[in-house]
Amino acid sequence: MTGDQGSGDRSPAAAARAYYRALDGDDYELLADLLAPEFRHLRPDRTLTGRERFVQFMRDERPMRDTSHPIDALYHQDDGNDVVVRGRLLDPDGDLVVRFVDVFTFEGTAIREIQTFTR
Repeated sequence: MTGDQGSGDRSPAAAARAYYRALDGDDYELLADLLAPEFRHLRPDRTLTGRERFVQFMRDERPMRDTSHPIDALYHQDDGNDVVVRGRLLDPDGDLVVRFVDVFTFEGTAIREIQTFTR
């Protein structure tokens, strides 16, 4: 499924794609709009709780800036609300930093939680 949060598509798949677009484009307004207030991000190195805290971390505290997140695959059930994304984190030169799988959980149309697995 393809979609774009900016085009009015409020599907979970569109929200997941918009999430990476917001990160890669430093669009913190869009990022905040995508997340539920009680958003939680579970990563191998830390857990961030709360929409405002997460946006602050991404805006001001990320260990690596100017990265990109190419999506290699996106999985979801037509009748489900969860999305799984397989992708890569690339550094500013386009070199691979890590491969990841993000599991998105939604509350309505808002992203409630992302659990990240890396290798």
